Amino acid sequence: MQYVKTIWVLSITVLTCTGWIALEKGLEPPKPVKLIVPKGWPSPVYDFSKNPLTEAGIELGRQLFYDEQLSKDGTISCGSCHQQFGAFNSYDHPLSHGINNQLTTRNAPGLFNLAWQKELMWDGAILHLDQQPLAPITAENEMGETIENVLIKLRNNPAYKKMFKASFGDETINTQRFGKALSQFLLTMISSNSKYDKVQKGEDRFNASEQVGYGIFKTKCAQCHAEPLFTDYTYRNNGVELDPYLKDLGRMAITGNAADSLKFKVPSLRNVQVSFPYAHDGRFFSLMNVFEHYRNNMQPGPTTDPLLKNKIPLSNFEIGQLRAFLYTLTDSMFLKDPKFAAPTAVITNIPPLDSH
Repeated sequence: MQYVKTIWVLSITVLTCTGWIALEKGLEPPKPVKLIVPKGWPSPVYDFSKNPLTEAGIELGRQLFYDEQLSKDGTISCGSCHQQFGAFNSYDHPLSHGINNQLTTRNAPGLFNLAWQKELMWDGAILHLDQQPLAPITAENEMGETIENVLIKLRNNPAYKKMFKASFGDETINTQRFGKALSQFLLTMISSNSKYDKVQKGEDRFNASEQVGYGIFKTKCAQCHAEPLFTDYTYRNNGVELDPYLKDLGRMAITGNAADSLKFKVPSLRNVQVSFPYAHDGRFFSLMNVFEHYRNNMQPGPTTDPLLKNKIPLSNFEIGQLRAFLYTLTDSMFLKDPKFAAPTAVITNIPPLDSH
């Protein structure tokens, strides 16, 4: 009998951690939301006990995700770079764009299945999802703002005061609650309804090319892109050359260990059909570019992953079948789900700050 594991976010009479200590004043606690873990998936690593999902918190997070006022000049939101139709990646742009028409130094990765990630960013620089938004908000070439100014903007807005009160029990707006609200929205972004998933549940079947491609994938790709998340979240050097302009050394910049030079997080292959360009700097515009890299263009170096020391032999036939399988990882419902789209009315009437 099929079933799904469920993480229940329990409603408790008194939730002191979120400020619900004065129910006698007529405040209604936020309605809890349960996160459904797809069958066969591992348990999430995110600690929901410290940030239980609620309807109000998720909606607050969605408003914040799409609010351009979180940037210094009011032109860039989280959703500007993480676009839903590209699986919330920086679609069609090698490098993401920031304020004042600046380019960032990396391609914004897709945002989905974040409850299973212990570390964030291509190099694992951020250790907790609640802290992740602080990096792009404060980066000068991204949103270029300070957290202090962001909080002032939110506190000056009556609509946000009401939303924070509905989510956390009172109108207090601080960095912790800001991060938790965004996390609640991001944690609901689960992509698990592709054709591949339906085949695994016995609701569909692969055609001949997809089935052959699945076999090739399991032989030549699955050691790094492990099912069902299609990544093992490790950091590996896949034989890319150092970009002479960006000079991005990847994981080494975080650990200081020369053995981590040019190692980047293995990306998930879910929704890979629509999440181009590929790699940390968007250097591969198409899947064919990726296949050609692995079979011919790799530049093995001292830190290249041992699994790739002989490249990956792929014939043209195998590439065609493998691509057919990878296309089955596209989750069309996720790409169009209105729950993840921008709200019909984003709160943007935040008074400007004199310091701008």
